[in-house]
Amino acid sequence: MDVHVPQGITDALRARNVDVTTAQEDSYAQAEDPAVLLRATALNSVLFTRDQDFLQICAAWQREGRFFSGVIYAHQLRVTIGRCVQDLTVIAEVGTLEDLANRVEHLPL
Repeated sequence: MDVHVPQGITDALRARNVDVTTAQEDSYAQAEDPAVLLRATALNSVLFTRDQDFLQICAAWQREGRFFSGVIYAHQLRVTIGRCVQDLTVIAEVGTLEDLANRVEHLPL
């Protein structure tokens, strides 16, 4: 989870037994966005964010052919916390790293 994700999303996912690591827990709360994406990739994790800056970073990395493990993006005002939890749970249950590698998935599904 990127630093911009409300704690309620993290808590609800954990209550559903979804494995979640936050940038804060991983000592990346103050890191620049590219470093957060690199860290998620190093952990073989998909990054969930509500920060539009990641859309530009991912687009640049895709153009450069630079690998990242995937990003799931939800707009802060257009996607509710409940919908984020619902869609992220589905992705966690049926998705694979290969499905999301080098991609940005937008919520809602």
